[in-house]
Amino acid sequence: MTKAVSKISDKLTKVSESFTINMYDNGFMIEVGGTDHKEDWKNVKIIVQDLDSLMALIKEAASMERRD
Repeated sequence: MTKAVSKISDKLTKVSESFTINMYDNGFMIEVGGTDHKEDWKNVKIIVQDLDSLMALIKEAASMERRD
C-alpha cells in the first residue's frame, strides 16, 4: 500500500508556475506539476476536505522553488 500524500513536498522539490484546483461536493483537489529530487517530471494530486487545508497547500506551493 502506498503512503498517502499530504504535502506537495512529499513528492516534489520544485513546482511549475501554475496549479489546478477542482471543487467537489465533499472537498477540493489540487494538482501541481514539478520535478522530484531526481529532476524527473511528476504531477501530484491531493484531495482535502476543507478550505483551510487547501489554503495550506496553496501556501506551500507558493513558497517552494520554481521549476525552470
